[in-house]
Amino acid sequence: MKPRKALLPLLAVTALALAGCGGASAASGQVVLRVGDQKGGSQALLQAAGLLDGTPYKIEWSTFTSGPPLLEAANAGAIDIGGVGNTPPIFSAAANAKITIVQAGQHTGPGDAILVPSDSTIQDPKQLKGKTIAVAQGSSAHAQLLSVLNKFGIALSDVKIDYLQPSDAYAAFTQHRVDAWSIWDPYTSQALLQAHARSIVNGSSGTANGYSFQVAATKALGDSAKVSAIKDYLARLAKAQKWSGTHKDEWAASWSKVTGLDPAVAKASVNDGATLPIPLDDKVIASEQQLADSFTAAKVIPTKLTFADFVDKQYESTGS
Repeated sequence: MKPRKALLPLLAVTALALAGCGGASAASGQVVLRVGDQKGGSQALLQAAGLLDGTPYKIEWSTFTSGPPLLEAANAGAIDIGGVGNTPPIFSAAANAKITIVQAGQHTGPGDAILVPSDSTIQDPKQLKGKTIAVAQGSSAHAQLLSVLNKFGIALSDVKIDYLQPSDAYAAFTQHRVDAWSIWDPYTSQALLQAHARSIVNGSSGTANGYSFQVAATKALGDSAKVSAIKDYLARLAKAQKWSGTHKDEWAASWSKVTGLDPAVAKASVNDGATLPIPLDDKVIASEQQLADSFTAAKVIPTKLTFADFVDKQYESTGS
């Protein structure tokens, strides 16, 4: 069998503190904002949009493989704020983590997908019954998988879920050690283009709300200097998100350059849709509550939680 291309190392980086864990302020007395990121995420976007210049505070970036470990760091006070998908805050809230959701975004495209190898006999989500499916536990793709199974009448007990982070899941998928993979972009685009995967269902089927969130460590919100930095950071990020929706070619080229992502993969991922800022309103909270209740009903999380208890709207910016 011809070997598949390995998942790009820069996209599989593990909880790497790029500039150290940092303290409350730099040696000069300047405020330090410790930001959690996923490779090719907020840092690359802000840089591409030219919105990292002139911050009245220093940013120390830490990169994580997915949302759940990022929020573990926020709960531990190792970072002040970071961006994640729609599901990690639910798992953190279920663990009563010390986190606060402060800003929302929504992806305009199909979003997370469930992929199968090109030679798979699976043509329809109903055929996932009895199959082994890779997914990162507590990720947005985990929610997508649960929603798809619910929609097609498949119980969790009817499938075998293999909890794997993206780099390990890509290897398992291309080596046919799993039957399907529930995943998000740019991994989706990379698997479609480089591993010749097929998508059997994605968020356009109504199985995902497409939300993402900026989540702050509750401790950071008790520091007035940090709060000022967080508000400024959120305003810059919202502007950068809007910029990405109207400068797709520039964003794709910059993303590829910063991460080492294949230019064709970056372009495909960007053309798939943009994440744009939206109000952190009752509609968003209600949708997330419904998702949380689905996880509780499936006994994936142990107890019912109230999503609104972990939301604070006073810090958000929509980039206007």
